[in-house]
Amino acid sequence: LAALRPGSRALRRLLCRSFSGGGGVRLARERPTDHRDAASSRVSRFCPPRQSCHDWIGPPDKCSNLRPVHFHIPENESPLEQRLRELRQETQEWNQQFWAKQNLSFNKEKEEFIYSRLQAKGAGLRTESGQRATLDAEEMADFYKDFLSKNFQKHMRYNRDWYKRNFAITFFMGKVVLERMWSKLRQKKTSS
Repeated sequence: LAALRPGSRALRRLLCRSFSGGGGVRLARERPTDHRDAASSRVSRFCPPRQSCHDWIGPPDKCSNLRPVHFHIPENESPLEQRLRELRQETQEWNQQFWAKQNLSFNKEKEEFIYSRLQAKGAGLRTESGQRATLDAEEMADFYKDFLSKNFQKHMRYNRDWYKRNFAITFFMGKVVLERMWSKLRQKKTSS
């Protein structure tokens, strides 16, 4: 995160992007997925309409469970607004990558835990009726506690970086608002 040092271009870009929403956000409809191609179903195929002048929020990502944002790029975007939008995009990509990796790790470790506990009990992966065997809530609580303990430092680093990025975005949003107010005041002075 050296790129997000105070005064760095990445930090300014992140802050600029967060203020550039300008008018709103639209939620996209979720499209049915084709289960035949598992690899391509991980990436959202969502694309907002070309004539849209707002940010759009797509359906949840299959790996990270986060909704991707497609940022609107206005024609008359100032350099400060561009930096803010880019900072917001970088933060979104960073967030998507972190949670995709974290969820993959969680699911893998959870399956291994269930399998090992079922083997220790002498039970199979399937019940007599053919359903998948499960563990009770108390046994799963052991897994959740262990997983959180093992990943405590990783989550602390994530939270620290998340707050840094959000502070940078908020700072640039303020700068963009001030820039817009200043340009409106200049326009009023020249017109009168």
